[in-house]
Amino acid sequence: MKTSIWVAMLCLAASLPTQAQTLKPIELKDQELANLRGRYVMPGRIVSFGVVMTSTWQNAKGDVIGASSSMQVQQSTIKPQFYVSMINEKGTGSASSPNTSTPPSTGTGSVTGGSGLNSTQGVTQVVRAAGDNNSAYNNVDINVSKGNAAPATPPQGQVLAAGSTLTGANDAGALSVSSSGAGVQLNIVANNNQGTTMQRLAQGGLMQNTTLIGGGNQVRNITSLNVVMRENVPTAASLNGNLDQLKGLRALGY
Repeated sequence: MKTSIWVAMLCLAASLPTQAQTLKPIELKDQELANLRGRYVMPGRIVSFGVVMTSTWQNAKGDVIGASSSMQVQQSTIKPQFYVSMINEKGTGSASSPNTSTPPSTGTGSVTGGSGLNSTQGVTQVVRAAGDNNSAYNNVDINVSKGNAAPATPPQGQVLAAGSTLTGANDAGALSVSSSGAGVQLNIVANNNQGTTMQRLAQGGLMQNTTLIGGGNQVRNITSLNVVMRENVPTAASLNGNLDQLKGLRALGY
């Protein structure tokens, strides 16, 4: 072995502590991990960030009430704003009797408890049912794509100003979309005592909560987080730094 390599090894050994614990893994506390929030991406990498929240309720007759609220933030955005599109569809009858216009029977189920759901943190998804032939779906999507420009999707619907509430109603139920300093919330109260659903994005958390006490309903709560990241192209400075490190190996005979 060459003398220069031995010298390099001796210098490396002398620089290590007597108790060789340099590479020993250390568990990070939750408080330390919490401080890392938002620091996983280098500045300038995020091109745009968007969120889409959709809530719908379909009753046994096929009537649908709901709304979709969306917001997109990019470098050119002056003021982030939510836009709301109402969903209002007329049903043609139940699956068993497609030609009938008789409204769904009144729900007779009963659901108790759940007061602690208002104090949860993070992502909370709840479905409680006391009826028959119901379907409920809560979902959160995180979509990350690469590109140099934000998707060309012009805002649609009504502007949801801070502190305001938009409402709608049909035979399926009543809908309200509200915005406050804490966040955005979509509420649906179904007619004929069929149940309720709520979707809220606020204070760093997401709540999707559905209670079914009637029958034959289909409920959907969907939130999509969409992020576009710029390609990480190496700069000339970083390439030069890597080359300088390789040059140091040449003096050792590599």
